[in-house]
Amino acid sequence: MSPRAKRDGPSLFAAAGLDRDAPRPLADKLRPTKLAEVVGQDHLLGPDGALTRMLDTRTLGSLVFWGPPGTGKTTVARLLAEATDLHFEQISAIFSGVADLKKVFDAARTRRETGKGTLLFVDEIHRFNRAQQDSFLPVMEDGTIVLVGATTENPSFELNAPLLSRARVLLFKSLDAPAIEKLLARAETIEGKLLPLDQEARASLIRMADGDGRAALTLTEEVWRAARTDETFDAAKLQEVVQRRAPIYDKAQDSHYNLISALHKSVRGSDPDAALYYLCRMLDAGEDPLYIARRVVRMAVEDIGLADPQALVICNAAKEAYDFLGSPEGELAIAQAVIYIATAPKSNAAYKAYGAAMAAAKEGGSLLPPKHILNAPTKLMARSGSGWSTGRSCGRIEAREKAMLETNHGLPADGAHGKRRSGGAD
Repeated sequence: MSPRAKRDGPSLFAAAGLDRDAPRPLADKLRPTKLAEVVGQDHLLGPDGALTRMLDTRTLGSLVFWGPPGTGKTTVARLLAEATDLHFEQISAIFSGVADLKKVFDAARTRRETGKGTLLFVDEIHRFNRAQQDSFLPVMEDGTIVLVGATTENPSFELNAPLLSRARVLLFKSLDAPAIEKLLARAETIEGKLLPLDQEARASLIRMADGDGRAALTLTEEVWRAARTDETFDAAKLQEVVQRRAPIYDKAQDSHYNLISALHKSVRGSDPDAALYYLCRMLDAGEDPLYIARRVVRMAVEDIGLADPQALVICNAAKEAYDFLGSPEGELAIAQAVIYIATAPKSNAAYKAYGAAMAAAKEGGSLLPPKHILNAPTKLMARSGSGWSTGRSCGRIEAREKAMLETNHGLPADGAHGKRRSGGAD
């Protein structure tokens, strides 16, 4: 008995609309049916937005949507296909391999023979390896597919250069508070009931969503499920009922590097408030405090330097204090060190001098030191000019050699000490 053929279209039940009575998440119920309903991406979909201008020409090139979760990347891709009369095909890089891509490409070629184009939406496209990403190139070039890839990671680091050269990268922004408020108001309209939250709790829920529209609607559903008849939650009760959503943070990806960079730049810019804020953001997200402590020690060496040598002592002591005390007491020592180096005078003269000297050492090769600072254990070596003598400054770079270093490598003329500054480092 031969296996039953798979249907390409919807079943009879789905065609009759019976599937609409099945339970659906709120985020799915509120999924926009036209581009005008998408919130928070006015820079792309507003009157002068990049996508609006593309749609005015009724043509679409390959795109990469880069942005955090819950900002509408999948929805916009689906609506773009409808607006340009393209068949929408969706795959996920997590579950698909080269064999799956080949089937999709073959179907797109067959579809193209009948005059129908294909918009292929690839979710988490950065998870494809180099060979898999390269497989898109021929079908992008000959127009078999219009590729729309979605990624939460920086495309410059995660996607191949040949693929990026054939696609335009569009940035999706986290939803701001007004955009999430629009989602909540629309949810109340669709569901026909108000959220049982006071004003402060409603603002708290918006903050908990952390710019993620899908998360906001999921939290909204949790509130409606938890509330009893005529019950209204304040902010404290809301946090107790839904539990606070963990901040978006991946120790191996962009969020990790963005926050440690923000901490470093805040210290360098002598802004203790911002430095302490970014420190707490990392700790709250679960970053290893010892990793932060090591980076703080580096800041003391690189950005404070000889303007305040005590900074290195304090930062190293903070690392040791955390190692001895653990959490949460030890984290206060790291916070104290961060405040100290953020308010300390800055000098990167030693950092720059070391870099210049290292460049000179690599470029110069195995040059012998000047003879007057060499040891002269034999009379022959002494007669050849080796050996230190009275009147000569032992270890000083001769004026000619020093001028060469300053000209070629920017070695500070006043030595590595430089000048003490209260502002940011050079």
